[in-house]
Amino acid sequence: MSDGPSLSQPPELTADVFKAMVEKSSLGIGQMVVLGVLAGIYIGFGGLFATVALAGADGILPYGVAQVVAGLVFTTGLVLVVIAGAELFTGNLLMVGPVAAQSLPPSKAAYVLLLVYLANFAGSILLALLVIASGLHLADGGAIAKVALDIASTKTSHGFIAAVASGVLANVLVCLAVWLSYSATSTTDKVAAVILPIAAFVAAGFEHSVANMYLLTYAWMLPDARSSEISLAAIAGNLVPATIGNIIGGSSIALAYWWSYGGSAEK
Repeated sequence: MSDGPSLSQPPELTADVFKAMVEKSSLGIGQMVVLGVLAGIYIGFGGLFATVALAGADGILPYGVAQVVAGLVFTTGLVLVVIAGAELFTGNLLMVGPVAAQSLPPSKAAYVLLLVYLANFAGSILLALLVIASGLHLADGGAIAKVALDIASTKTSHGFIAAVASGVLANVLVCLAVWLSYSATSTTDKVAAVILPIAAFVAAGFEHSVANMYLLTYAWMLPDARSSEISLAAIAGNLVPATIGNIIGGSSIALAYWWSYGGSAEK
């Protein structure tokens, strides 16, 4: 009697992920845009959940504990992306693997990644507008607004090199979470695969461009944003190096597995 589906071995998993990335690149433009908008919203929900979890925690919970709690609830975002289905720029950087394996043209991968990045940003802005309209920032005497502004101030205070390095680390973990999810054979397995890598990057405060699209845009829309020096220039100053770092981090994971198991992935 079978004990159920066996876990994919690394060479098989590499082939599965690369095949999935090629299939993603074949989606219609309308599908990519809609699913990209949804991914921006879903990751934003993770950021929203983490912001709420941190509200009022300062001085009550130790810093590390509060960060881990925020990280755990933030995993909601990638769980929604992976299970409900959506197109996320940072995870889709695994397309670099099939590009290296010559099963996906570089120009097509670049086009898809740019389109999805812009759609993710649109979804993040839409969610931020809705959350502002909901008045969530007024809850608990403005505690949520304070946390949102504190997060944004910290993120926009990084130097360029620090933000790039943080972006590399963030997307190494995000892409590993996505990678592991392809080995899952059930919804429960997929959730379990995502939790620890995502909780780790959020708890450490690493820079994820799509998460920051929501977190920084939402903070900028708050009434006290000016006094906290959250400006469009500051947002760009974070997103540019964070995105560069995310590209390096995600590409590194894809290329490492292509180099190690490329022969299997090309079959």
